[in-house]
Amino acid sequence: MKILIAGAGEVGFHLAKLLSFEAQDITLIDSNKESLNYAESHLDIRALRGDATSISVLKEAKVDTSDLVIAVTSSETTNIAICAIAKQLGSKRTIARISNTEFVDHQEEIGFNNFGIDELISPEQLAAAEIKYLLDQSAFMDSYEFEDGVLTMVGISLPKTAPFVGKTVKEAAKVFPEIHFMPVVIRRAATQYTLIPRGDTQFRSDDLVYFITTKEGVDELYKLIGKEREKIDDVMILGGSRIGFKTARDLCSNKFKVKLIEKDRDKAFDMADDLPNALVINGDGRNVELLDEEHIEEMDAFIAVTGDSETNIMSCLVAKSKNVKKTMALVENMDYFRLSHSIGIDTLINKKLLAANNIFRHIRRGDVIDMAKLNNVNAEILEFEVNEASRITGKAIRDLEFPRSAIIGGVIRNGQGEVALGDFEIKVGDRVVVCCLPRAIAHVEKLFA
Repeated sequence: MKILIAGAGEVGFHLAKLLSFEAQDITLIDSNKESLNYAESHLDIRALRGDATSISVLKEAKVDTSDLVIAVTSSETTNIAICAIAKQLGSKRTIARISNTEFVDHQEEIGFNNFGIDELISPEQLAAAEIKYLLDQSAFMDSYEFEDGVLTMVGISLPKTAPFVGKTVKEAAKVFPEIHFMPVVIRRAATQYTLIPRGDTQFRSDDLVYFITTKEGVDELYKLIGKEREKIDDVMILGGSRIGFKTARDLCSNKFKVKLIEKDRDKAFDMADDLPNALVINGDGRNVELLDEEHIEEMDAFIAVTGDSETNIMSCLVAKSKNVKKTMALVENMDYFRLSHSIGIDTLINKKLLAANNIFRHIRRGDVIDMAKLNNVNAEILEFEVNEASRITGKAIRDLEFPRSAIIGGVIRNGQGEVALGDFEIKVGDRVVVCCLPRAIAHVEKLFA
């Protein structure tokens, strides 16, 4: 695909990096010379300096032959303008990054597609939604829902006490034959080694394992790993960023008791007016004495979403030392992000990765309905819709020419999720959830194209 990315900031650079790995034809547009030089020297892309709202610049980038224009500058009005102009100049599809979450909430009512904008992406909204969902699934490090939860993917660090530690996948299936979940990817403990499990793959203590499961299987997993679905009521949020504000507002509307700490005095007072059901505290959340005064040890969850990754990580470690059940930190540095399993924080949130997940489904071949790049493992989850021309239509899973570095985790049929085993036959209209390592993606896409 020919893709134009407007904005070489953190989100734009990250998207360009991911898409260049996919061998896409990428043009990155920005007026900042240093940002473009860095991107061009580190990535296999074309860099074009200029204002992406300029018609002449867009024409120089050959916008009329582009398959997708992604506008991710720091200004949402600029992004909307870029997409509107690009669509008029012939781009097939446009995506605009926005920060005003009202635009996302009312996009059908407003009809942004009439302006030439096919999709709105709000990393802040995605992060707030991710935080709320992870609070609901308190025992898991990571999770992702397909079709409103008829199938769910959850990531778990296996405790030593898990009954299938030391057993192979095949042995575990015999011991627990009625369980409604399937392991789809494993990252070995204390390594970056990622593998797709097979029948002879052994579960080991502290492995990070992602499972595909039905609604019933979520509760089964809780029981099997020896954890209870802990009720989260009291939440402390560090940082009055857009994510912090939206998270606090959403949690208050869902009857959570929220304390929000914001260092800027004026901002704290404004937020106190806008969040009448939350306790807003003006103070520095890096001050351990302040956290103690606000009874951090009584909190069920601590969420750090300041603009500084190091502050977020360190404050979460303080919260963990006070026996807070669930900790989450917003981080921008991907190197930190890959270390979450060993840092001791339950979950790290990364806006760039969330935005990339949302955008990637517009790029995959085949009828891709949904897509997620998994935290801490080198793998992707894709949801395909099966059509009559698909090479897997009418075949049992065991008879498919599936690469060993990919696995079908589940199938959604007529709105019902099923963990699909070898004798399951794929039919037209099925939505198939597949987990693949990067080297298998092209092969898998061909099977569904």
